[in-house]
Amino acid sequence: MSTDHARADSIATVAEKAPVTAERRVRTDLDDRLPKPYVPRAMVAPDMENVNGTRGHKHRDMSVLQQHIAFFDQDGDGIIYPSETFRGFRALGFNLVSSIFLTIIVHLTMSYATLPTWMPSPTFPIYIKNIHRAKHGSDTSTYDTEGRAASKMEWGVLYFLAKDENGHLSKEAVRRCFDGSLFDYCAKARASTKKTE
Repeated sequence: MSTDHARADSIATVAEKAPVTAERRVRTDLDDRLPKPYVPRAMVAPDMENVNGTRGHKHRDMSVLQQHIAFFDQDGDGIIYPSETFRGFRALGFNLVSSIFLTIIVHLTMSYATLPTWMPSPTFPIYIKNIHRAKHGSDTSTYDTEGRAASKMEWGVLYFLAKDENGHLSKEAVRRCFDGSLFDYCAKARASTKKTE
């Protein structure tokens, strides 16, 4: 009897003295729709509505981090040059000054870490296959390991890119950010909006 009680306590999702746990209940039905929900996925970001990730998005056997930046690889050679990043930011709707500024920041901070050699390159390329070397604090958790500046900037950029007409950021937009399909989605949406204007 006491073992059953201990077992029930070990998987309890509501703590009586913490009312917020009753207000914001943990889902207990994930296994019903999402196979092995505790296993991290390398190439997709599933949720209850998209158990196989984004429909129609081809992962091309890349990690979600690689997919996230592959949007900027305009020629598909696995290397992102500043000119490609600039064109990518413009396709996403950033103005000229922002595109130049963001391109410089991205390539100055990420290029060297992704190079296949220790020699710096004057063209500041970013190698998609080595992008895991350029990870920073906000890639792995909600909070940065050193302050909050980088994650605030990234969430601000995400909000700018993906907010709806009411100024809300949808769960789907955030999920698309995590699975690498957000940039393609936003660029296509902006291109179709431009055509109708």
